[in-house]
Amino acid sequence: MAHSAVSQDVSKRPFIGRLILFLKKNAVLAIAFCAAVISAILVPPDGEYLGYFDVKTLCCLFGTLAVVCALKNIRFFAILASRIIRFAGNSRTATLILLCITFIGSMLIANDMALITFLPLGYYVFSATGRKQEVATVFILQNIAANLGGMLTPFGNPQNLYLYTRYQIPTGEFMGIMFPPFIVAIVLIALCCFLIPQHSLKIQEKREGTLPKGRTMVYIILFSLTIMMVFRLLPVWLVLIAVVAVLFFMDRKALWMVDYGLLATFVCFFIFSGNMGRLPAVRDFFSGLLEKNTLLTAALSCQVISNVPSAILLSQFTENYASLLIGVNIGGAGTLIASLASLITFKEYSNHYRDGVKGYLLQFTGLNFAFLILLAIFSTLIGR
Repeated sequence: MAHSAVSQDVSKRPFIGRLILFLKKNAVLAIAFCAAVISAILVPPDGEYLGYFDVKTLCCLFGTLAVVCALKNIRFFAILASRIIRFAGNSRTATLILLCITFIGSMLIANDMALITFLPLGYYVFSATGRKQEVATVFILQNIAANLGGMLTPFGNPQNLYLYTRYQIPTGEFMGIMFPPFIVAIVLIALCCFLIPQHSLKIQEKREGTLPKGRTMVYIILFSLTIMMVFRLLPVWLVLIAVVAVLFFMDRKALWMVDYGLLATFVCFFIFSGNMGRLPAVRDFFSGLLEKNTLLTAALSCQVISNVPSAILLSQFTENYASLLIGVNIGGAGTLIASLASLITFKEYSNHYRDGVKGYLLQFTGLNFAFLILLAIFSTLIGR
């Protein structure tokens, strides 16, 4: 009887139930929305609001995510990664391959999509061994690889795409700024593979399926077009129309799978940061901090409000984009909320091992802050 009553009560409130579920899945968006609303009270909406939004960034992000979803739907990344993994003979080599795939994948398909695609592969490889601690370590290292691997390219991390467009940074200069910490990150991640005990690892034979040649070719062409769009080699509107038109006929599901929560989060933070930039007290406060040390201010800001909103907010108060760029990228390491991608990894791990969450968080915090401190010291020494 009680169960029936509860069921009837829930059925009477489908909207509330869906809203609660949505808020749980999009906590960052909910926070961003609240921040935007509060800032709108302090700075009532007017004509200047239209200047807050970086439409090119939103269009580039949508186009890239849509094509990546289409490739994911034909299991392009999973099949490719699974075939590569078969060359590994032991757990340490398998970890290195997983990290390389995630690292490179983040440069091409963005850090969050790389984790969504390759974390399940990491779980598949190590879960059969019954070594829970290894799964936790591999997940954490994949998370670090995704966050730091994506810092080399403009579309590797969402904040990169924004700053690349916001400051109109030349592509060569962008990659030149990020190359030194990128190389250091590679070395540190490779060394961390020794945290995994070496033991033989056999992957059971499993039918992987084959890629549909026609769709694969079309999607790769679309992905190439989105890269050219990001690098300003093709008009944004032209590529966006092509992506939507092709996917509408070939894979409408991919258009629905796009992380619209991430896009909405950007919109909310555009409003929040734009309004904050118009408040004299806030402007003076951040301008003073950024003048003293842009890199450190950016990295510490990420620990509290995450790297994407930090990039959007702090860009209102400084023209030192080189230090800001490095700060919001290495700042993705650290706390669990320093990067949106870290929440994806935590959610994936907790889905498999609910009783190991405390140990995971301790190990996550230790490794991430070690990376953050080392990269911050290195970047400071080279003059950033």
